[in-house]
Amino acid sequence: MQTPRQPHEPEGSKPSAMDTVRLRRLNRWQAEGMREDLADLYVESSATPPGQEFQDRQEFLRRLAHDVQQPGFDMLVAEAQSLTGCVLGFPVPRDGSWWQEFEGPLPQNLEQLTASGHVFAITETVVHPHEHAHGLARRLQERLLADHQASLGVTLVDQSDRQARAAFETWGWLEAGQILRAPSVLCVVLLPLGERTTEHPDGLAHNARTQRPE
Repeated sequence: MQTPRQPHEPEGSKPSAMDTVRLRRLNRWQAEGMREDLADLYVESSATPPGQEFQDRQEFLRRLAHDVQQPGFDMLVAEAQSLTGCVLGFPVPRDGSWWQEFEGPLPQNLEQLTASGHVFAITETVVHPHEHAHGLARRLQERLLADHQASLGVTLVDQSDRQARAAFETWGWLEAGQILRAPSVLCVVLLPLGERTTEHPDGLAHNARTQRPE
């Protein structure tokens, strides 16, 4: 995952700025039809070193082509006067294959949530760094997870990518371990949606508000 730029804070008090942003759901065919616009947004929104824009754009398009083929793929885009952000992903397979090469024993609550189909992988979060984007990343992520009745969001971030890890921390995600996906070591980052209780202080439990029927 490429390093996301932190959205700028809005200048002054503009409580209605987010009201001008409209969220729209895309299926895989619509996502493929917008691939060039999405790649443009990605390049504009990423902290890409000079001279590396083309390579990063092609890598984004490669990941998108892979993700749209995954079972349950879904995407939300945010639009104001133009494309402002997007988030995409797919349900984590119940067979536990997502967690292969997890460092150490997998926490039992993660196993249980995965087996019951309540974990959704968010593979890309792209938000344009202008004032409309304030709070938009979290809004997109939570909406996509709620649409899939997920109790837990998960993503993987390169361990060496400090800016990306800081961005997810800002959006309320928590690091929960590491996975080796050669040649990289990836941080497992979670967004729990369950209530924090004495039994589950980390929020890693079925969320009754989003829980799908078994």
